[in-house]
Amino acid sequence: MRRPAPLPASPEEPTPDDVADSASPERRRRPLLRFGATGQRDAGTRVGAPDVGAPDAADPGASGVKPVSGSDSDGYAVTAVIEDGERDAGQPAMRSSEVWRAARARRKALRAEIRRFTQRSRRRRLAVWGSTAALVALVLGSMIAAYSPLFSVEKITVAGATSIDPAAVQRSLSDQIGAPLALVDADRVASALAEFPIIESYALEVRPPRELLVRIVERTPVGAIRDGNAYSVVDAAGVVLSTSAERPESTPELDITGGLDSAAFHSAGLVMRSLPADLRATVTRVRAASGDDVTLSLADGKTVVWGSEQDSARKAAVLVRLIAAAPQSSTFDVSSPTVPVVG
Repeated sequence: MRRPAPLPASPEEPTPDDVADSASPERRRRPLLRFGATGQRDAGTRVGAPDVGAPDAADPGASGVKPVSGSDSDGYAVTAVIEDGERDAGQPAMRSSEVWRAARARRKALRAEIRRFTQRSRRRRLAVWGSTAALVALVLGSMIAAYSPLFSVEKITVAGATSIDPAAVQRSLSDQIGAPLALVDADRVASALAEFPIIESYALEVRPPRELLVRIVERTPVGAIRDGNAYSVVDAAGVVLSTSAERPESTPELDITGGLDSAAFHSAGLVMRSLPADLRATVTRVRAASGDDVTLSLADGKTVVWGSEQDSARKAAVLVRLIAAAPQSSTFDVSSPTVPVVG
C-alpha cells in the first residue's frame, strides 16, 4: 500500500533550511540558560528544586539537560540549566558566580522599581507621622510646663498702682504663690482684686520662669458728693471709691441735682474726664442741674460755663487757650466752642 504524498509546509512550520540553520555551529555555541529563584534558603539545603515539568535532575543523560545550581549572597537558591544539545562540547560550563550576579542584579532592579512607584505614598506616610509626632510633643511639652514645679509662681509684681499700696495688692494675691504659672486661678485673682474699688481693670502677665505681673488701671475720681454727714468720692461711672467725714482737699465737690443716677451726673462725669490733668486739679466745684448746664468753679475764682458733655475735648482745648490769652477774666463760656465768650 502506497503512502500519501506529504502536504506542503505552512508558513508557520519550520523548513528544512531553518532546521539546518538552527543546528549550525553558531547556534550550538549559544547556551540556553534558565534562571529561577526556586525558594528561600532552607536550613538543610541551599539549592532549590528544579522547575516543574523539567526533566529529572537525577538523570541528566535522559534529555541532555545539565543543571547548574547554587545560591546568591542573600540565601536565595538559583538554578541555571544548560542543554547539551545547544552547547559545543569544548565550551566551558557557566560559573555559579555569574548566576549569582545575574540574579542579584535582577532583584536590585526590581527593588528600585518598587521604590520608585511607592515614593509618593512613602512621603505621605512620613508627613503624617511627622505631624503626629510634632502634635504629641507639643501636648507633652505643654503639660510639663503647666504642672512642673520649675514654672511655679514665686514673685508677684504690681504695676500701675498710684492711689493704692502695691504691697496690699500683693498680700491679697499671696495664695497664688507656689501655683504653676499656667494654672493661676483667675477667679481667685478677680475676687481678691474686687476688694479694691479703685481698680477699674487689670491684666495678668506671666513672666517665666517664676514671676506673675499684675497690671492695674485705676479709676479716675471726678469729685466728692455729699451723702448725709459724709462725702463719697466717686468716679465718672458713679462707683464709690472711698467715704470720709470730710471732703478730701484734692477732690472737687459735686453739686448734682438728682444724685448719681441722673443725667446731670453722667454729663458732669464726662466733662471732668475730658479735662487735662493740670486743669482738672484746679477745679474745686462742679454744678449741674441737668445734662446741658454743667458749670465749673476753679481755685482762683474763675467760672467756666461748659454746657453739655458734647465736644468736651474741643471745649477743653479752647478753654486752655482762653485762660492763657485772658488770665484776668473771671468768666469763660465755652458751651459753644466755635463762639466762646470771655467776661
